[in-house]
Amino acid sequence: MERRVRGKNGVDILVNQDLRELVVEVKRVNDWLMSIKIVVEGYTLKVVSAYAPHMGLDEEVKRRFWEDLDGLVRGIPSTEKLIIRGNFNGHIGRSLGGYDGVHSGFSFGDRNGGCTSLMEYVKAFELVISNSCYPKKAEHLITFRSTVVKT
Repeated sequence: MERRVRGKNGVDILVNQDLRELVVEVKRVNDWLMSIKIVVEGYTLKVVSAYAPHMGLDEEVKRRFWEDLDGLVRGIPSTEKLIIRGNFNGHIGRSLGGYDGVHSGFSFGDRNGGCTSLMEYVKAFELVISNSCYPKKAEHLITFRSTVVKT
């Protein structure tokens, strides 16, 4: 099992000690993406950790991120359950705006441009943004705050 690939940045997946022995595969794609495979009572779960490049980076870097994520997810057999967790550096906003079934509107504000790729990706793979499926207190809706913006 791969232990550590050194890079400039990196994503990680934290696993409960009771589940550690059930991890059968660790795959680090690059600094932005990694996955683990866990087999529990005959069920196989693939957990992907993703950290999308922020909006200020080159478009080529962003394109490669989505291509790498696409390749990783397409390589997962349909018999395996999938969870993708991470920071996609976008704000989905409150409006469904053609993405019914992708998220449930429990968010705030308007969708930003950085989120279009995420929404299209989630829709294409028939996934759901689970964090938007239930109401939360107002103070829990904002995950990033600066003097200029809240997301």
